[in-house]
Amino acid sequence: MEIGSVSHEKAGCFTNGLMWFMSLPGKLFAKLVEIAKQTKKIGKDDPRRVIHSLKVGLALTLVSLFYYFQPLYNSFGVSAMWAIMTVVVVFEFSVGATLGKGLNRGMATLLAGALGVGAHYLASATGKVAEPILLALFVFLQAFTSTFIRFFPQVKARYDYGMLIFILTFCLVSISGFRVGEIVDMAHKRLSTILIGASVCVIVSIFVCPVWAGEDLHKLVAQNMEKLGKFLEGFGEEISKSSEGVESKDAKTTLIEYKSVLNSKNAEEILANFARWEPGHGQFKYRHPWKQYLKIGSLTRQCACRVDALNGYINSEIKAPEEIKNIIKETTTKMSIESGKALKELARSIKTMTCPLSANKHVSNAKTAAKNLKSLLISGFWEDINLLEVIPVAAVASILTDIVICVEEIAESVNELASLAHFSSKETKVDSSKESNIEATQSRKIHACSQHVVITIQEGAQVQSSVQLTDQNMKL
Repeated sequence: MEIGSVSHEKAGCFTNGLMWFMSLPGKLFAKLVEIAKQTKKIGKDDPRRVIHSLKVGLALTLVSLFYYFQPLYNSFGVSAMWAIMTVVVVFEFSVGATLGKGLNRGMATLLAGALGVGAHYLASATGKVAEPILLALFVFLQAFTSTFIRFFPQVKARYDYGMLIFILTFCLVSISGFRVGEIVDMAHKRLSTILIGASVCVIVSIFVCPVWAGEDLHKLVAQNMEKLGKFLEGFGEEISKSSEGVESKDAKTTLIEYKSVLNSKNAEEILANFARWEPGHGQFKYRHPWKQYLKIGSLTRQCACRVDALNGYINSEIKAPEEIKNIIKETTTKMSIESGKALKELARSIKTMTCPLSANKHVSNAKTAAKNLKSLLISGFWEDINLLEVIPVAAVASILTDIVICVEEIAESVNELASLAHFSSKETKVDSSKESNIEATQSRKIHACSQHVVITIQEGAQVQSSVQLTDQNMKL
């Protein structure tokens, strides 16, 4: 019995192994198809990734010439490998990131190399016995000091990579000098090849299909504001259609979009840091106010937090009676829609780099609606209504009021950005023409409706009415 069971188990293992081996080609083919689909998706999401990969290949090919051509190899020798290493670690996706890393690496190598040579000669002057002790002391002091400086926020943000290279280069030069005789020649070759590699990275990054971090930050801030504007417009339509029994999905479809605004802080800070390294290009001149974009992004995320709280009331299980909703429906709808329009206009002004003149009108309309809502709430229409039924409506009204305040602050920041960055004021002519057309239309309406009735109520319940046909007593 035992022999039969053992043979049966062996047969089963052999069968399973054979089936796995036969299914292996199909699994490999399915895996290859999955990788191909993922590759296509990554390239389709951002075609610049394909171009960046080609640029890295081009830069590495150029610096590898130090090994291919004998005259260049004779000049630098094995140190030519440092140029290849520099390209690998320095070349980044955007121009700002590449330029920042290249300058950090070049300046750190130059400074640390000079200090390393100086430390070597100073230690060697003390004699063979004290030299290793003094070199160890120098290495310890610079490593301790440099590592502690890295904890400063300003240094961490912009010069952290440079501090790492400084520590590495100082140790390599000073310690290598203990065994190598021609330390100055070695430091010179390494510095030269590193500068050549960094220069190749910067030149290829700038002149071959450049990717500007500042431009990405510019678009990201505008897109985040536009996402919030779309949500608020959708929420306003949701309020206006709720009493009609119509379900609107506009706000629901933008849920994922506005959620991404809440997590945009890290991306904005990284792009702003890289943008500071970039030279002036296109509409972004030298010393462009990149910090103002961080301020606008922070205010936009504050608004997104309130929008997130507002979104919770779309599918809330606590439903207020329709008669309560109808009382404040008009004002809340106007607040939401006007705030959304203001954000979209502000986003458009950032994209086109024009002064946000039309957005100020929507902000003013939203503030007026907020004042009307406040007056309505103070009037005490809810005194005879169950408090639990009023809470959802009051919460939505309070959140919308906060959103209007946030939108006003965002508008002020965008106006400040327009002033600092010298945005174009082309919209002024369009707005003035529109205003003149509106005034002409209103004047025509006034003349068409010039006949009106004035009713005066006096004491004694006497009512006097008079028809006036003149335009002098017209009141709008």
